Amino acid sequence: MSSLPLSDLPGPLPAAPAPAPAARTSFSPARLTRHALTLLPLLLIGAWAAADWRAFLDGATRLASADPWWLLAGLFFTCMGWVAAAVVRQGAIPERLPPGLLLASQFAAGAANHVLPASIGAHAVTLRFLQGQGIPLARGTASLALYSLVKPIAKTVVLLGFLVAFPELLHLGELVPNKRTLLLVAVGVTVALATAGTLATAVRPLRRPLVCFVRSALTDARILHTRPSRVLALWGGAAATPLLQASVIASVGFALGLPLSWTQVTLALLLASTAVGAVPAPGGIGPVDAALVFTMVTFGAPMGLAAATVIGYRVLTVWVPLLPGALVLSILVQRKIL
Repeated sequence: MSSLPLSDLPGPLPAAPAPAPAARTSFSPARLTRHALTLLPLLLIGAWAAADWRAFLDGATRLASADPWWLLAGLFFTCMGWVAAAVVRQGAIPERLPPGLLLASQFAAGAANHVLPASIGAHAVTLRFLQGQGIPLARGTASLALYSLVKPIAKTVVLLGFLVAFPELLHLGELVPNKRTLLLVAVGVTVALATAGTLATAVRPLRRPLVCFVRSALTDARILHTRPSRVLALWGGAAATPLLQASVIASVGFALGLPLSWTQVTLALLLASTAVGAVPAPGGIGPVDAALVFTMVTFGAPMGLAAATVIGYRVLTVWVPLLPGALVLSILVQRKIL
């Protein structure tokens, strides 16, 4: 037994110092992901611009010698197109959305729409915006479906109205599709509907969200059509959209000396977009352009001038707002609005 006095016994060992908290890194995965999403639109646009630089250069060269006042008119109608898109989006949902942010989202959606085919980019941006405003996913998706359904119906009504109002423009035998083309279109639509119905019936995980989506779509459509302001915004904005697009094309054509009237240019756009508008190309670029040039030539425009008009139209509606739209898209993502 030790003879040391109790007071001389060593006390308890001091506790080990607590480990210093790990330095909080400023580059968390969530922040890195957000920065990547902010830069992604600019990267995609840069790649797309590199691939289509020749068309932009050719269009810019031709527009340099065009009438600047008509080009300003075309730019004005381009801006009004974004306003019409925002009006239709508001008309497709019962809740009131903030007008400024809605317009900014449609301006940003225009940039995304020219990168991804079949309006996927614009719909994705709009859906993110709606979710940020507290709209549930099912109701936001139903709003996009209603928007996508109303636009071609309204455009068809406008087309029929033009054909009835201007019967002298009906000598378009070269533009009428033959029986084989109509049969292929009918078969394609039938197969698509049958495939969708089979998947919805046979695949059990798809059934519940599909039923929820259809229920939300029908409920919202019924509610919206009991409000005159929403009906006017939805159908009026959808009918005004192709007229504004045609006004941009006509303004560019007048600036270059295109020997067609506004009515002929509008009818040419309606026919071309109706014929090949369903082809999944980014922003409709490619198939619609070719069909539009062909239709204007059928109306009597020289081939070179018609092609220059379409290129100028794409410069005003795609290239001029592309970088500002991408910047707005990046800002909306960075501020967590999207």
